[in-house]
Amino acid sequence: MNALAPHLLSNRPSRAATPPLVPAEGAELATARAHEVCGASRRYFALLTAAACRGPVFWIAPAWCRVRPNPPGFSRWLDPGRLTFVSPERAEDVLWTVEEVLRSGAVPLVVADLPGPPGLTPVRRLHLAAETGAEKGCAPVALLMTPEGAAPGVESRWSLSPACAPERDAWSIERLRDRTAPPGTWEIDARGRSVASA
Repeated sequence: MNALAPHLLSNRPSRAATPPLVPAEGAELATARAHEVCGASRRYFALLTAAACRGPVFWIAPAWCRVRPNPPGFSRWLDPGRLTFVSPERAEDVLWTVEEVLRSGAVPLVVADLPGPPGLTPVRRLHLAAETGAEKGCAPVALLMTPEGAAPGVESRWSLSPACAPERDAWSIERLRDRTAPPGTWEIDARGRSVASA
């Protein structure tokens, strides 16, 4: 069979219709999809991602999460006024909130600071919510921050860890999984540009 039945064709926008979000040189995040970042510097990757997009950013973390971005600390990369912090009291409300914000199509980036990886069904729901949001407005990106990086079904998985040396700020970025690119490792500077390894 070479032809698809008309009812099997999707009216959803093509992922190639909007350019990817590029938080660091060599790192591309397809829009209207959910991605995962892990590693010691995962929150820094999230800030680079927020700086790479335009418009408001929702940063969602459970109320009991003790680590929060410090606006004066990241103001040289990103206007703190663009971030809205949401702190659901119940664990089940974290992913629900991410899903609802994605579905709205009003926010280009939703960051979720999670204590562990979500299951396959919640990740699929995030993809669908992001696709719905793309139909309504901007094509949003969901960035799931997890300690170990094991969420099934994500579009891509990244790891970021410090690779600093005296008088040299650098981070090691690793593409662990991507539907469109092979695994890879390289170093970036504080602005997300590739740097030569020392």
